[in-house]
Amino acid sequence: MNAPEEFDLASIPLRIQSEVQRAIQRSIKGVEYIASSGPALGSTPKDVLSVRGTMNLIHYRPIADEIYRVPVLIVMATTNRGYILDLVPGQSFVEFLLRRGYDVYMLDWSPPKPEEKCLRMEDYVLDFIPDCIRSVQRDSGQSEVSVIGYCFGGVLSLLYGSIFPEGPMKNLVLFTTPIDFREMKLFQNFADRRYFDVDRLVDGIGNVPPEMILSSFEMLRPASRVAGQVQLWENIWNDEYVKSYRMFDRWATDTLPLAGEYFRVITKDLMWDNKLFNDAMSVGGRPAELANIKVPVLHAVAEHDHIVPYEAARPLIEKIGSSDKQEVMLKGGHVSLVAGANAIKRLWPKLDSWLCERST
Repeated sequence: MNAPEEFDLASIPLRIQSEVQRAIQRSIKGVEYIASSGPALGSTPKDVLSVRGTMNLIHYRPIADEIYRVPVLIVMATTNRGYILDLVPGQSFVEFLLRRGYDVYMLDWSPPKPEEKCLRMEDYVLDFIPDCIRSVQRDSGQSEVSVIGYCFGGVLSLLYGSIFPEGPMKNLVLFTTPIDFREMKLFQNFADRRYFDVDRLVDGIGNVPPEMILSSFEMLRPASRVAGQVQLWENIWNDEYVKSYRMFDRWATDTLPLAGEYFRVITKDLMWDNKLFNDAMSVGGRPAELANIKVPVLHAVAEHDHIVPYEAARPLIEKIGSSDKQEVMLKGGHVSLVAGANAIKRLWPKLDSWLCERST
């Protein structure tokens, strides 16, 4: 039987040699990967204005010649560290904002200590965020502050804005923020009240360990870590790919524990009773109805978000009381929406064009 015409027997030695060279290069790069540390993250020059327990308030040093009057406070999710928004030069959301003339602050979190297991939702919404807002006002000399909340940092920002509708929040920007917790399907199954005894968990161990939180995220896409490692091996000789992989993988696994009482409220009030969506939420006895929020609101959602599905985020704009409110859906996932090549081209310019008009 003759070989097909398109099959070039003479090319076989060259193809074998190419594969051997690729395998050798992959092995060399693999050794380099294991032996070296990843790129330095969160390197934009900054000053720490305040540290109190798990709360860290950071001010990034302005670099533009002209600065918008209204400063920006980024509120990070309590499960993750803020350096996802300040990866490396050229891929830093914080750096982008600074270059566009914004005065940028960040409320970042440290792991709560065992003695901080009693931190409650009101500590975050009625203490930490207002404390940071006041510090930003003092430091900037401005009375109004725009707030950007990422994921659950957006939930905390919504609660703050609904309880303090008279200000000083000037604008509210939300990234991938859930509002209808019934639509967080896997988390609903994970925290099913028929089987999940949150009181026993919190009373028994105090703070919820990061391993438990990380495993719940990975259950959303069980094969993603293995698939990512396979893809890393296939691209191990590509320095830019390896650099990007290390940055995002480090952040994804750098999960923070959650204060026990705070987790108890999240589970009961949000996951079980869906109080924020049902207009029944209160924090420290103070009603937190989204219709109270009247400031301009921009909500960016990701088309392929596996952590906060669109159905969980969709009702937010409708329930907000603002007349100036907008939802924008962009391609990407929960992380790639805000960080990485897609974010640089899509979200960041969109946010800048929206926020600049409202920051003078």
